[in-house]
Amino acid sequence: MRKPTHADAELLLHLYEIRREPELRQARAWFMSEFKPVSWADIKSRWLSHGEEDRHFRMTVSYWEMVGTMVNRGVLHPELFFDHTGEDIVTWNRCKGLIADARADMRPNYLHQFETMVAAHEAFRARGIAAYQATQRKAAATAAPRPRKRAR
Repeated sequence: MRKPTHADAELLLHLYEIRREPELRQARAWFMSEFKPVSWADIKSRWLSHGEEDRHFRMTVSYWEMVGTMVNRGVLHPELFFDHTGEDIVTWNRCKGLIADARADMRPNYLHQFETMVAAHEAFRARGIAAYQATQRKAAATAAPRPRKRAR
């Protein structure tokens, strides 16, 4: 994989600035605290109504779909992005159970870029955790005092 560039860092910082935009910040907060649908039908009836909640829902998932597109297409270095956030995973987990019905209702690739990015992010995390744990075990084994041999 290529090394991250200054352009990657600038794009990452810009995406962070977008996340700080007041309306998107409000939408993300709503999504994390008040968005509790039971089904896709629930979303359609309550949130896809052209009201404020509709705007919050669409703004949140479309932001992550956009980021997913950039990460998946290599416009933004994936590991640089994965190293700094986990909100994409949390957001995906709040809506992933509804996606099959949404895709059947709207289009088969609805939020596909978001889903693909989160799968890659989770795999990246698993590799990182495994590497960290291996390093910790190795350091503990090296630092552990060796048992003394008893004199006979």
